[in-house]
Amino acid sequence: MAKCPICGSPLKWENLIEEMLIIENFEEIVKDRERFLAQVEEFVFKCPVCGEEFYGKTLPRREAEKVFELLNDFKGGIDWENKRVKLKLNDLLALETMLEEWDRRVKR
Repeated sequence: MAKCPICGSPLKWENLIEEMLIIENFEEIVKDRERFLAQVEEFVFKCPVCGEEFYGKTLPRREAEKVFELLNDFKGGIDWENKRVKLKLNDLLALETMLEEWDRRVKR
């Protein structure tokens, strides 16, 4: 799971995405995979624990790709008017990872 590159604290993807909601046309960006991933990498996030800023390129790209998929799979996962993410993205990422591992074991 994503961690602050400075202090190592675990980060919640829903909070990271909420920080990005200030980006102009983010509602359109979240529909385009490459634009979304580029924005994540270029965005400067702030750690809620240590307060330090860091670039999104330090976050796990694989997780960012899955977050993109989750945001697009669950329509209504973002409350655009109130600038809130309604999905528990970390929980969904953990569940998806567990299911992928289960599939790998079953296929053996």
